Amino acid sequence: MEGVAMRANETAAVRGSDGTVPGGGASHGPGGPGGPEIWIRGAVGEADPEPRYEEDHQLLARAREFSWIATHGGAGSSTLATVFGGHDAGRDWPRPDRGEPASVLLVGRTHAAGLDAVSHTLDIFRRGDAPPGLDLDAIVLVADAPGRLPRQLTQRIKVINSVIDVYRVPWMPAWRTGDLNGPLPREAASLARLTGRATP
Repeated sequence: MEGVAMRANETAAVRGSDGTVPGGGASHGPGGPGGPEIWIRGAVGEADPEPRYEEDHQLLARAREFSWIATHGGAGSSTLATVFGGHDAGRDWPRPDRGEPASVLLVGRTHAAGLDAVSHTLDIFRRGDAPPGLDLDAIVLVADAPGRLPRQLTQRIKVINSVIDVYRVPWMPAWRTGDLNGPLPREAASLARLTGRATP
């Protein structure tokens, strides 16, 4: 299970880099040209302009998209893809070779069957049996009913959250009637930031 969390952390670190390779070398030391070579990022004597660096990172953040995978029927992946953006993979694996995002968010309901399905799919990633190239970023759990969860379900969510990040989406009465354009609740603010949607 820890391997999944590590993979997500490592991927986040890679995405956070500016993607440049070490630039021109400069020789220093007593031997002049024969001295040790020191790699310097960018052109020697020119500072990288900070605004462009920040601009590049903002572009990368905006370009990041997710594939929503439903771990069971009625999980809510279609609704979440509509509200937060990204690709609705349904119950299929996304196909990066067809331009579908390789970053995956697993979706399940908070009832017992939903948590079973989430745990089963999470285990597929843990064993390395998911299609190559896919990166599991997080679990998204959608409330299956209004009100508080029973204690045994809350405990199961805590176990899943000890392995990988879990985002919770509360019960949304408006979504039942197809109204997906309303403001998001505060509980969904962290998921909105992850997906790049305007925060509530």
